[in-house]
Amino acid sequence: MLNILIADDHAIFRRGVKDLLSDEFGAATIEECGDAYELLELVRRKNKKWDVLILDIGMPGTTGTDALMQVKRERPSLPVIILSMHSEDQYAVRMFKAGANAYLTKASASDELVKAVTKVLKGGQYVSASLGEKLVCLMHQSNDRMPHDLLSDREYEVMLLLASGKTVSEISGDMHLGVTTISTYRARILAKLNLKHNAELMRYAIQSKLV
Repeated sequence: MLNILIADDHAIFRRGVKDLLSDEFGAATIEECGDAYELLELVRRKNKKWDVLILDIGMPGTTGTDALMQVKRERPSLPVIILSMHSEDQYAVRMFKAGANAYLTKASASDELVKAVTKVLKGGQYVSASLGEKLVCLMHQSNDRMPHDLLSDREYEVMLLLASGKTVSEISGDMHLGVTTISTYRARILAKLNLKHNAELMRYAIQSKLV
C-alpha cells in the first residue's frame, strides 16, 4: 500500500492536498503533520515505510533546507516533493541541491502534484516546464553568477525574509534562532552583496526578481 506524508503548517492546505491525492491514489494511506518536530518523529518511525514526502518549505521549527536535509539524513532514499508558496526562481535550484526530487509552487499544485508524485515514485525527478526552461538558462549562465548565488542556504533564506520586509526580531522568531545570530547573518549578507542597509537589499531583491 502507498504511504504518503504531507508536512505543511496550514491545516486547510493539507486537507486540499490530501483530497487531491485521495482522488488519484484511492488506496493510499495519507498522514499529515504541521511542524518540523512532528515531521521528524514520523520520518523516524522504524515500523513505517514512507513512499513519498510532500514538504512545505516554510515549516515552523526549522528552515526549508534544514528540514529537507534532516529528512534525507534519516531516510536518504525517501522521495521528497517540495511544495512551496515561493516561486521557482527563489528556491528551486537550492532545494534540488539539498536532495529534493521535485519542486512545485502551491499555485501549480492542482495541475502538477499528481504528475510529480507519479514521477518520483518511479525513481525520477520532476521538473515543471517553466522550471526546466529556467534551469537551462542557469546552465548557460553558470559562468556569470549573481552575488546572491554566493550566499549559504541559511543566508539566502534570511535575505529573502529581510527583503520581504521582516525585521530581525521577526525572523528570529520564525527561524527559532537568536536575534544576535540573525543580525550576524544580516551583516554577512550585506557584505557579500556589497550593500549598506535593508532598503538597498530590498531593491536588489526586486531587481533580481527574488521577491
